[in-house]
Amino acid sequence: MSTSRPSIIYSAILVGFLGVTLRLFYWQVIASDRLQTEASAQHFIEFTLPAARGTIVDREDNQIVVNKPAYLVFAEPRVIPDPTEFAKLVAPIIGQEESVVLQSVSDPKSVWAPLVHRADGNMVEALKKLNVSSLGFEKEPLRMYPEASTAAHMLGFVGSDVNGTDRGYFGLEGFYDRQLRGVSGKLRLEKDAKGAPILIGEQQRVEPENGRTLVLWSEKAVQEIVERRLKEGMEKYGAKEGSVVVLDPKTGGVLAMASFPNYDPSNFAAFPKELYINPVVAGSYEPGSTFKSLVMAAAIHDKLITPQTMMDESGPVESGPYFIRTWNNEYHGTISMTQVLEYSSNVGMVFVAKKLGHDRLLSAIKRFGFGKPTNIDLEDESSPTLRDDNAWAEVDELTASFGQGIAVTPIQMVTAVAALANGGKLMQPHVVKEIREGSGRVIAVKPKVVRQVVSPEAARITAEMMVEAVDKGEAKWAKPVGYRIAGKTGTAQIPVAGHYDETKTIASFVGFAPVDDPKFVMLVTLREPQSSQWGSETAAPLFFTIAREFFTYYGIGPR
Repeated sequence: MSTSRPSIIYSAILVGFLGVTLRLFYWQVIASDRLQTEASAQHFIEFTLPAARGTIVDREDNQIVVNKPAYLVFAEPRVIPDPTEFAKLVAPIIGQEESVVLQSVSDPKSVWAPLVHRADGNMVEALKKLNVSSLGFEKEPLRMYPEASTAAHMLGFVGSDVNGTDRGYFGLEGFYDRQLRGVSGKLRLEKDAKGAPILIGEQQRVEPENGRTLVLWSEKAVQEIVERRLKEGMEKYGAKEGSVVVLDPKTGGVLAMASFPNYDPSNFAAFPKELYINPVVAGSYEPGSTFKSLVMAAAIHDKLITPQTMMDESGPVESGPYFIRTWNNEYHGTISMTQVLEYSSNVGMVFVAKKLGHDRLLSAIKRFGFGKPTNIDLEDESSPTLRDDNAWAEVDELTASFGQGIAVTPIQMVTAVAALANGGKLMQPHVVKEIREGSGRVIAVKPKVVRQVVSPEAARITAEMMVEAVDKGEAKWAKPVGYRIAGKTGTAQIPVAGHYDETKTIASFVGFAPVDDPKFVMLVTLREPQSSQWGSETAAPLFFTIAREFFTYYGIGPR
């Protein structure tokens, strides 16, 4: 009994010592940051100073998105001698009821009482003329889009998050939000025991670090051409929706991107939310015959065919209970692979698909980037998924060879065709060319080769076949004279409730020029054109109209 008592006492002391040690460790290590923050909060008041959001300019330094000078107007209730008189003077200028202003400034313990966010210069000048010392102003720039709805889907807009803080949504504003928003500054004031600022106390001001500037691959003039011509084309052909996307095939840089209907980023709340989504990167559609050039290139790459390979187009092809026909139900007998593209023969593409076989066809589709996002630097990109490899029936493979039964996005399609223009390389598309910091440092966004999709020789051969398709195909009447343009029309029926509606189509045309040294690759899509359902009579002439202006703008002459 006597020996156990010292042990108990010793154990108790040891436990107590360990408890004190652990408690000290908790205070000094684990809870150190929190306790320092709490201690600081007891002695200081801290206010956030917003940073100016970074601007967006085109490659010629034309301003696309800027900040309009604006101010946060605030009052300092602790130094207002007569709140009622203050409210009477200020309320008419800021457009508020006197009672509302009075309520905002009636708490003498309050240091700052925000009155107006993003007040314009005229309001600020009028308030300054009151010569009221208890009024204060801090810069709080207002986002401004000088060109209104131009490039709206590519740019996105700035709204407020759940905390009321500015945040970029969609497009570039969303994708590059961290780069654009900058780093907020702060104003730190020492306070007394009652929480009121000490007039002669310690003050610390850390100025905000403004956001970075984005420099785009696009040019204002090129974007203007695309939007103007797309509007005209939609009106002319009676299309419900339309889009145009233009890439530099050598770099993947986005030269222009437009979709209608669109919205005004400066007043986005006045438009339906479904318009915020960019159809070029998030809208899926069946590409129709524009897909044929890609499948043809894959077969040439695998040395399964040549442009001179012949096949028999004498009638429909049977696949189980289905019959695959030509788009106009006309047949030309023995034709070459070049003529398959020229006539846009579905039956001819079935021949190519069977040459490729299941594994090679699916491999080619995936190599060209379908089934996965392109990773373009826009926030709202999505990608239709492909069937599992073992879920493709024969008819699925055959119809996919001519762009039916497979869904893509416009950015996937134009990026894939760009590989035929640049020697077979799949480039990652990019809207931003470089990022400029306030310090003058420039961060280049370098072109990125995702992979070699087909050999340079296969790309060159397919491009020449596409030139023949333009020169001798259904849209030859609209082509600019004297230019070598590679292209392909597409007309795909729109699936509705599990079947295709023969009266509703998406008409498209994809191509690049000049073929010997391509400066641009462009995809035009028109949804449900009323004048004609065919891409050769709607999307193709619109493509050529835009291309003519590009030739003039870039100084590209006929050969």
